[in-house]
Amino acid sequence: MVQIEPTQRRKVLLIGWDAADWKVIHPLMDAGKMPALQRLVETGVSGNLASLDPPMSPIMWTSIGTGMTADKHGVLGFTQPRADGKGVQPVLASSRKVKALWNILMQCGLTTHVIGWWPSHPAEKLDGVSISNFYHRVHGSVDRPSPMPPGSVHPERLQAILEELRIHPQELTGQHILPFVGLAETIDQTEDNRLATIARITAECSTVQAAATWVMRNEPWDFMAVYFDAIDHYCHGFMKFHPPCREGIPKELYDRYKGVVEGGYRLHDMMLARLLELAGPETTVVLCSDHGFHPDHLRPMKLPNEPAGPAAEHRHYGIVVLNGPGIKEDELVYGASLLDITPTILSLYGLPVGEDMDGKALVGAFSKAQKLAFIPSWEEVAGASGGYTDSELTDPWAEQAAMEQLIELGYIEKPDDDAEKAIASCQRESKYFLARTYIHKSRYDKAVPLLEELFAEQPDQARFGLRLAHAYLQLEKIAESRRITDATLAAWEERTLEQHRKLVEKVRQEKGDDALAPLTLEELRQRHQPTLDLLQGSLLFAEGKDGEAITCLLRAQEADRRLPDLHNQLGRLYLKMQRFQDAEEAWFQALEIDPDSAQAYHGLAQVYLRSGHFREASEAASASLGLLFHNPSAHLHLGEARFRLGDFEGAEQSWLNAVGQAPGMRAVHKRLLTLYQRHLHDPVKALRHRQCLDDRIVAFDEFKKRQGTPPLDATTPVRRTEGSFLRKFDLDASQVVTIVSGLPRSGTSMMMQMLAGGGLSLLTDGGRLADEHNPRGYFELEEVKGLGGTDGGWLEAARGKAVKIIAQLIENLPRSLFYRIIFMERNLEEILQSQARMLGERASMAESLAATYQQQLQRTVSFIEGQANMELLHISHQQTIARPALVAGYLHDFLAVNFDINAAAATVIPELHRVRAGAPDTVSEGEYYVPQR
Repeated sequence: MVQIEPTQRRKVLLIGWDAADWKVIHPLMDAGKMPALQRLVETGVSGNLASLDPPMSPIMWTSIGTGMTADKHGVLGFTQPRADGKGVQPVLASSRKVKALWNILMQCGLTTHVIGWWPSHPAEKLDGVSISNFYHRVHGSVDRPSPMPPGSVHPERLQAILEELRIHPQELTGQHILPFVGLAETIDQTEDNRLATIARITAECSTVQAAATWVMRNEPWDFMAVYFDAIDHYCHGFMKFHPPCREGIPKELYDRYKGVVEGGYRLHDMMLARLLELAGPETTVVLCSDHGFHPDHLRPMKLPNEPAGPAAEHRHYGIVVLNGPGIKEDELVYGASLLDITPTILSLYGLPVGEDMDGKALVGAFSKAQKLAFIPSWEEVAGASGGYTDSELTDPWAEQAAMEQLIELGYIEKPDDDAEKAIASCQRESKYFLARTYIHKSRYDKAVPLLEELFAEQPDQARFGLRLAHAYLQLEKIAESRRITDATLAAWEERTLEQHRKLVEKVRQEKGDDALAPLTLEELRQRHQPTLDLLQGSLLFAEGKDGEAITCLLRAQEADRRLPDLHNQLGRLYLKMQRFQDAEEAWFQALEIDPDSAQAYHGLAQVYLRSGHFREASEAASASLGLLFHNPSAHLHLGEARFRLGDFEGAEQSWLNAVGQAPGMRAVHKRLLTLYQRHLHDPVKALRHRQCLDDRIVAFDEFKKRQGTPPLDATTPVRRTEGSFLRKFDLDASQVVTIVSGLPRSGTSMMMQMLAGGGLSLLTDGGRLADEHNPRGYFELEEVKGLGGTDGGWLEAARGKAVKIIAQLIENLPRSLFYRIIFMERNLEEILQSQARMLGERASMAESLAATYQQQLQRTVSFIEGQANMELLHISHQQTIARPALVAGYLHDFLAVNFDINAAAATVIPELHRVRAGAPDTVSEGEYYVPQR
């Protein structure tokens, strides 16, 4: 076995402050109250650190320590089932399925210490010191404190020493509490026990500090990680009292506790100063938090009534500071994510980053350019890593399933009701967190089965229904989204009315019949339903009901004007409706509410792109990516803006970032192909992207499954390329030729009739008359047959119109025009049967064409998607017949013209679909009725 060794010898100190937020820190630094952190910032690199969803600390600190999301690392919440099936327990580090940073560094010969990381119990057997997150909690009385839990410390030789360093809350004196609560001596603690809470939090973080400083003084080390959870605890308990005084907070309580959060931050600054002193100037320091904590108007007035509801107070951005050898000075880093911490530290040591890691190295913070190294996965590297053996690793969900089977077989006793309920709740929450992880990664296909199961089990839980409806909407499964939305709304109404009825009864029993008047359902909706209205608005727009969608969103706005997501959604809908000024105003409102809204800046970038303001578009897209770097769509739009400004190298970098984050963005590969062919003149790079496009056509279905979008089949009506060249090239729809294409008998005549019904002009000559096979006509043009042999000048007359061209002739289209291509896809067996019927005695000729047709289709689609002047929409023949209104809605969006959806849908007559796979004796398909106009 060959050991991978670091190419750069250094010491690295990783410090975790749970929930630390720049919104609180900057005013304190400006006032000179956090001098240690201020020095670190001014002589290093700092910035926002984008969090993940769900914002649960055990999940996120494991992601920080592994560079991976929860679906990979396996930690899925605060608790897990006990191995004996008798209840639940706090989540254990043995549930982590992958190596953490310290395991990797140990494999590379470095001495590593880990103090208090969450979760880290039982302590791993590192070659340094490992102290678990169970170590610092001391219960019992001060004269008889609870013993340190077994497994809290490794190595065992240090257990007695470290146990002595634990601090009991009752050891703290008034002098320790007064910096937090200046009026502490005036508080009657029999009536108000908040001082005990402050003492407990302070004792626990002081215990972690005592252990960390002892280890730094007495044990050699190359890497050390130490985690403090106290800021999060101070904030959950006392942020409500943080200045300014909020409405509804009693003045007496505000005066008592307004300094607690500030005191917690200042305590951490003092502890940081000591850690930096012990680490020395030769140490590179990385300080980070997993999320922030809203200190202002964005903090919710009421927490969700659900497990882990307090996480609603978390802000999406934490902090990151890097300082020391190898790091720039007094600069900002943009677009950092908590997934980037492990790759960055590996790179600081000159070690390869795992290709299976979801983060990136923050090379922009490095003082010298560095070529990064990569390895497929550190999981494949053998050798002692200090982690758990196979027998020690646990999959609590698999273990629970095994326990349930033994219970069913009668081998063990069923746990009591309370334990069983606890286990069931734990399992539900973990499934829910996993589903949210998939949604955060845009893996909606993986989230849906989990959410369907949860919603079927608890249909009255709106949180399950809302996320399930959203996932279906993202998958363009409109009917399923409507089904779940309606069911969620009905359950919400029933539950809300019942809760209100009980409240009215209770108040009237206590205060009299006139004490509280019951509200109507509509009044309750106005008070409590902005989230449902938000979803309804998106769904109604997808259904083509623009007016109703806007009404829904405006009603949500009236209910809660502070919701930044609401204004972001309004902006997206206005953008789709080409109401650019309204969209801009919506996103400005979102930024007034939350100046750090990456979504709002991204939305403005799209508005400015559509409006031709490319400099502003570039600035807005850059601002969005500075807040949230992992957003391939924002990289796409930044590239668009840079391209239009003539910055081809900048466009190249942006588009490479986009396909680096989302390799399936074929529209970006097309842009890069054009960029390398026409502007950067790099045929080698152009060939790479041509190959990417070709590869994605051949394996399109499997690729789309991996990306969370279903392939085009009997249940999926459309599939389209990304983006639109109308705004890319600043074109009007009247300048573009619309082409209906596909194999003969694939439904092209039906589509031409839909376009005519919707109001689009057709370019036909009526030369081929209707017959028994197409009783409504063929809608063809004789000149089309000469494509490739003539100059194609007749196509100039097709601008703003639709013309039918079979797939085999698409490659002969002149390059001087822009084309929107509607490509009909139909079961190949049905196509051959329909052709056989037309051919009569020559039917056997058609039956031999299947393989050839398939190759031609792949080549044609590959060609189209490699052209910058072509945009492609795939349409399912079967779904056009089954759901014509839905398909017509997609045509409306694709064509970007005044298109009558209802009239287009009315042209489709399902009864005339007569040739179906497996029914060779049926009459040929016929075609479809076009209304007289």
